[in-house]
Amino acid sequence: MEFYSEKQQITAAIDAFKTKQLTIGLVPTMGALHEGHLQLVKKALDNNDKVVVSIFVNPTQFDNKEDLEKYPRTLKSDMDLLETVSKDSIIVYAPTVDDIYEGNMVSQKFDFDGLEFEMEGKFRNGHFDGVGTIVKRFFDIVKPHNAYFGEKDFQQLQIIKKLVDKCHIPVNVVGCEIYREASGLAMSSRNTRLKTEYKEAAPFIYKTLTIAKEHFGTNSANKVLKWVENQFAAHNLLELEYFIIADVETLKPVKRKSNKKLYRAFIAVYADDIRLIDNIALN
Repeated sequence: MEFYSEKQQITAAIDAFKTKQLTIGLVPTMGALHEGHLQLVKKALDNNDKVVVSIFVNPTQFDNKEDLEKYPRTLKSDMDLLETVSKDSIIVYAPTVDDIYEGNMVSQKFDFDGLEFEMEGKFRNGHFDGVGTIVKRFFDIVKPHNAYFGEKDFQQLQIIKKLVDKCHIPVNVVGCEIYREASGLAMSSRNTRLKTEYKEAAPFIYKTLTIAKEHFGTNSANKVLKWVENQFAAHNLLELEYFIIADVETLKPVKRKSNKKLYRAFIAVYADDIRLIDNIALN
């Protein structure tokens, strides 16, 4: 498997692929890879000749220094896992902070037409400027034809589509379904940090979302909201940070349902000190 840690190296490799008319897919990750990541990689391999998997824990998208420090870094096992998928079609790009930021570790400022101020944007200061900065850098370095992102971070997916549109970046952004553990818990690198009792409790999040979806068919958004809040108020381990029903396009909370719009429910929950997010399409 090809491995690069410097942008000049991977740029040269990509240029060589493109002279052979090969298509390039990109799967940006922060490492600690799991089956959910592999599903993105497999989808990218189905549609491209070569797939670049970037592995980089991006400091500018963390508003919590402790969370950044605790984020798992498992490059060797990540590469072993990727080799089970393909040994000759995957290229790993695992740059250093200096390779990406060149001594100036600050985020670019973006205007995502208000998408950045909803949900995660209200709870994670500067997060989406950090996401926009790193994704744009990877697009500039790798110049992929297609890029793959999971719908677990649905707000991030919509923001990246907005980034591509507003910055006129020639890449096709592909959203991929949430991959779940057998229990229903959305796969996340953070799941490995859950203590046993919280790991056992965490599937309650998706279970609540699926019932909320049923309620949404016959109840107002406000009634569904109150029902979910009550479910978590009665739970002795999981703490609800937010539950929001939002318009898929604007991500703004719904005030009154319309048959002409698509809605999605978004949730953030603390399991001890681990923050878990999930979402579900409602209609």
